[in-house]
Amino acid sequence: MPSVVARCTATVTLATALLAAASLSAQPRPATVPVAATPIITKSFGDLGAGPYKALVIRNAMVIPGHGGPPAGPYDIKVEGNLITEMVPFDPVTAERAGARPRMTGDRIIDAGGKFVMPGMIDLHTHIRTLPMEIEYVYYLKLAMGVTTMVNAADRGYADGMREARRSAANEMIAPRMYPLVSYGAGTTFTRLQLDDPSMAPQVVKARAANGVRVISMDPLGWNLELVGAIAKAAKANDMITSFHLQPANTAVTQAVKAACAGVTMIEHHYGYAESSLDGATQDFPRNYEYGNENDRFREAGRVWTYANRERLLGAVVDSLVRCGVTMLPTRVVYEANRDLIRAMSLPWTEKYTHQALWNWNLPNPAFHGAYHYDWTSDDEYNWTAAYRLWGDLIFEFNRRGGTVAFGTDDNYIWATPGFSTVRELQLGRETGMKTLEVLKSATYTSARTLGEPKLGLVRPGYTADLLIVDGNPAANLKYLYAFGDLALDRSGAMIRTKGIVHTIKDGIVLENANLMREVERMVQASRTLAPAADPVRDLFKPSGK
Repeated sequence: MPSVVARCTATVTLATALLAAASLSAQPRPATVPVAATPIITKSFGDLGAGPYKALVIRNAMVIPGHGGPPAGPYDIKVEGNLITEMVPFDPVTAERAGARPRMTGDRIIDAGGKFVMPGMIDLHTHIRTLPMEIEYVYYLKLAMGVTTMVNAADRGYADGMREARRSAANEMIAPRMYPLVSYGAGTTFTRLQLDDPSMAPQVVKARAANGVRVISMDPLGWNLELVGAIAKAAKANDMITSFHLQPANTAVTQAVKAACAGVTMIEHHYGYAESSLDGATQDFPRNYEYGNENDRFREAGRVWTYANRERLLGAVVDSLVRCGVTMLPTRVVYEANRDLIRAMSLPWTEKYTHQALWNWNLPNPAFHGAYHYDWTSDDEYNWTAAYRLWGDLIFEFNRRGGTVAFGTDDNYIWATPGFSTVRELQLGRETGMKTLEVLKSATYTSARTLGEPKLGLVRPGYTADLLIVDGNPAANLKYLYAFGDLALDRSGAMIRTKGIVHTIKDGIVLENANLMREVERMVQASRTLAPAADPVRDLFKPSGK
C-alpha cells in the first residue's frame, strides 16, 4: 500500500438539498440550493488530496453539464461539503443582465480559467483484480482519468468488495464510489437447487438487497429464460439492477433480444446481438469447439458477426431491443486487442504505468482468463475488425432510434490498462458514429440513471460534487482526458501538451491527479521484480546485450 496515503477516520456529515429545476444553460440568475447547517470536516490525504470543504469555489470554469448539451460559461461554482450549491454564470449576456456582483469566496478557491468542468464518469463494469497488484493502483488510475463511480466485480471476494464500498462511501480512503457487481445468490445460504428455482427469485433478491447489493450479475443464468425474467422482475421491485454477460454457451436459449424482453437492465459486452439475428438458433460452432477453451471461445465470438444477418440485426433486432428498454453496455475497449494484438501490446504508457502483475496475466497462458492470444492469426484479427464495424453500426442504430447506451470498460483484462481504457472507451464510442457529447452523456448522466443514482451525472446545484477539471475541452477532443493530455497549439501557435484532468473531485474531495499518477508510477516500478524470466513479448525487442 502506498506509504503517502493518510488514513482518516473522521466522519463526514454530508449536506442535503433540493434539486434546482431550471436548465443550466438558460439560467439568467445564480442557481442556488439551501444547505443544512451541519458540520463539515475537511480531511487531508497527504499530497494526494483534501476535502470536503465548508465552501469550495471553482472560478471561471466552462461547464459541460453532462446531459448532452454543449459547454457554457464561464461559471463560478460553489461546493459545500459534497454538494454543488451555487452556480453563477459570467458569460456576457448574463453579466449584462445581472450587473456587477461580488465573487463567491470559500475555504478553498480553484481558478479554472481556460479549463472545463464536467461530471465525474461512471464505469458500470470494471475490475480491481487481486494481489500482488495493489488495489490502490486501480483506484488511482480510474480517478486520475475521470471515473468517480464504478460497478466493480468483487475480484477479491464478496465480503472484501462490500467492505471497500463502505470505506469509499465514508471517504476513509482515496477511491471511486463503488457498487460491487455481485453474482446472483453470492453471500447467501440458498442451495443450488433453490437458486435455480424461478419461484425463489423474490426471496433471493430480497436477501441481496438487505445486504446492500445494488447490482446483480446474471452471467451464467442464460440456460433458463424463466429464471432470468424472475430475477429481473424481483430486482426492479427492490430498486436493484441486473447486468448480463450473455455467455455463448447459453445464447441458444437466451440471446440479447430475449434477455432484453425478459426485463434485464443492461447487457454487457458484445455477446448475444449477432446471435439474435441468425437464421438458425445457434452459432456455427466448429466441430472441435470447446467453450472452456478461451482461444476457441473468443475466436468464434468474433467470427459469429461475419455470418450475422445484417439486415435483420440493424432492423428487427434493434427495434426489439429499443422496445424492450434494455441498456447497452458495450465495453469495446477490452476486446480491441483482438483486432490488432501488436498495437495492444505496444501502447506507449505500458512501461511506465502498466503493473507487472497485470502484464503477466495478459501474456498468452491458458491458465489465465483473457490470456488466450496464442495462435491468434490474421484471420482472427480480420474477423474481429469486421465484428467491430458491424457492432459499431448496431450501437449507432440503437442509439439513433432512442435506445440507451451506457458506459463501462471491463478493464483491466486483455491488455487494457485501467484509467487509460476509460478514455479509449470514449473514443471507441465516438468511432460508432455517436456524437462526442452523446458519448460523454453515456458516461455521466445516462450511466447515473442506469445505476439508479439521481444525484450523480450532472453539473447542477443539488447534485453531488463529483467533478472533473480538465485542461482543454473534452467535447472537442476526448484525448484531453488522458492523464498526459494531448498535443495542441497555444494562442501563439506554439505546440504544447495539455495537462489532462488536473483535479478529480469525488464527493467534494479535491484530488491532485499528477500526484496520483506519481504514486501509480512508483507502484509499477516496484512491481518489475515480478517480471518473468522469459517474456515472449518484450524479450524480442530488447536492445542487444540487455
